[in-house]
Amino acid sequence: MGKSEKYKRMFPISWEQVHRDCRALAWRLVEMGPWKGIYAITRGGLVPAAIIARELDIRLIDTICISSYDWQSLGDSSVLKGVEGDGEGWLLIDDLVDTGKTANIAREMVPKAHFATVYAKPEGRPTVDTYITEVSQDTWILFPWDSQTQFAEPIISCRD
Repeated sequence: MGKSEKYKRMFPISWEQVHRDCRALAWRLVEMGPWKGIYAITRGGLVPAAIIARELDIRLIDTICISSYDWQSLGDSSVLKGVEGDGEGWLLIDDLVDTGKTANIAREMVPKAHFATVYAKPEGRPTVDTYITEVSQDTWILFPWDSQTQFAEPIISCRD
């Protein structure tokens, strides 16, 4: 099943919205700390991890690199880089939990980390400990690092 068959809605998110939502996530996480560091799941978790690290004054950031899907299709996951330890006292950060496939791989690697995502879909939601916004499973979240600004036709000209 391709992207167009699985996703019926598009949810574009601006840089400002990502920043606001990451700060909201940081507010939830601050009371649960202190944290030893952050594991960012690449690539999507890098931007949220940077914002959360700033807000929580965390200087130690590492990456868990998992290749699982792109904008065209869901594929097989492969771990490109792991980390040592069980994650105790660490935050595990990603931008989104979708089906939970990537999340489950990361959870197995650092089972004691606190897993937080900015956005969550119903299928993957049970795999995370904390999230800010839930969107429907059939929604493609269009992050600002995956898009560009371009001219949009006025609604009236589209009716011709």
